[in-house]
Amino acid sequence: MKTATSNTKAALLLLGASLDVLHQESREWLENIAFWKDETKFFANLLNKDENKTSEYSEMLKNLDKIHENLFDYLEDDIKQHERLLSRLLKGQKGLSDGDYREKHRSLGERMDLFTNNFREFKKMVFGYVKKF
Repeated sequence: MKTATSNTKAALLLLGASLDVLHQESREWLENIAFWKDETKFFANLLNKDENKTSEYSEMLKNLDKIHENLFDYLEDDIKQHERLLSRLLKGQKGLSDGDYREKHRSLGERMDLFTNNFREFKKMVFGYVKKF
């Protein structure tokens, strides 16, 4: 399901948003990932409470937390690589295409939207579990 935000992003790409706008969006993605990493640390602390340690469900949530943390790193690395590509593009390095950069940006935006939705579901699961205690 596409959100209004993702539709706006797609429209910006189609309308030829400036590279500055795309750069700013990439910076926002990196800020979101940094925030989510902090949130997962909070969740890990929450799930590591003594009363939760024996639960099989708690173990599953801990593993999900580790998976999310690893996904953060991959996504973050891809965005940083994307930003380096932008730098090379702005310097006029031969063999680079503005269109390729924009397509990669669109793809990263879709990944961020999907991850945002998945992470929201993960948080609901954690909070639902913790409310039981």
